[in-house]
Amino acid sequence: MLNEVQKERLDGLSNLNKEDFILLFGSVYEHSDWVAEALYNKTVEFNSVETLKHEMKLIVDNSDMETKLALLRAHPDLAGKAALAGELTDSSTEEQAGAGLDQCTEAELAHFLTLNNSYKDKFGFPFIMAVKGATKAQILEGFISRTPNDRQTEFDTAIQEVHKIAGFRLDALSVAV
Repeated sequence: MLNEVQKERLDGLSNLNKEDFILLFGSVYEHSDWVAEALYNKTVEFNSVETLKHEMKLIVDNSDMETKLALLRAHPDLAGKAALAGELTDSSTEEQAGAGLDQCTEAELAHFLTLNNSYKDKFGFPFIMAVKGATKAQILEGFISRTPNDRQTEFDTAIQEVHKIAGFRLDALSVAV
């Protein structure tokens, strides 16, 4: 439930200029500020975080397959090279650290690297899982249980996981708003 200050600030979103709006919401979908830009261009009242989630989800779901594929490919590997090099977005860094992926042993990192590469070779996009609240063991189980899927099933699952991640990020923004 939003408090009065948060409600007032949500109401004020319609007063933001495009640049500030995209700055605020551009990172909700990983490296895909086009979603925030499309949301800015819609004539929607932003009266709740749920409205924001719903509208952003619609934008993604109604985009073409190539755009969705680009959205998936914009996501980093879990416990991958970008994480090791410190090249993740702030949100991804926080999410992966929360799941303990920043505390992997060398053997675990090697295992994740193998799983990430196998998955990408099979599907053409990275393994995506909303890791907030998950453990390393649960993430590994996700790899194992999802890798046998066919491409369409996994594509659809990955899009749903992206929406979950976006939802967590919007929830975090609403607390900060």
